[in-house]
Amino acid sequence: MFAADRASQRLGISLDRSGDGFAEVSMTVTDDMVNGLGIGHGGLVFALADSAMAFATNGTGTPAVAVQAEIDWVRPAKLGARLTATASNVHGYGRNAITDVVVRDESDETIAIFRGRTRLVKRRSP
Repeated sequence: MFAADRASQRLGISLDRSGDGFAEVSMTVTDDMVNGLGIGHGGLVFALADSAMAFATNGTGTPAVAVQAEIDWVRPAKLGARLTATASNVHGYGRNAITDVVVRDESDETIAIFRGRTRLVKRRSP
């Protein structure tokens, strides 16, 4: 899935580890990722966490799409910080799953806590 994810690649996100219901991705906050206050744009931190959730939930071969997500930003992401988002599927029920993601910087400080829900969907032919 990562090979076809141009959005994650464009943001400089790397897929560091993945397994069944688990994924770890990382990204460096560059100068074109900061907001007017000079800190990492919250939407890009959200995108990092969302990508981690996507890779964790799509590891089984059945496509899953996000249906809901929320994030709590607990600390600003600084320019130059290497952020790592670790996603774990914490509960599955039918075609639905809940995934928790923690985003940390290179000092292991928590930057954001994200929770998302996904739903398995039928694969569509192109």
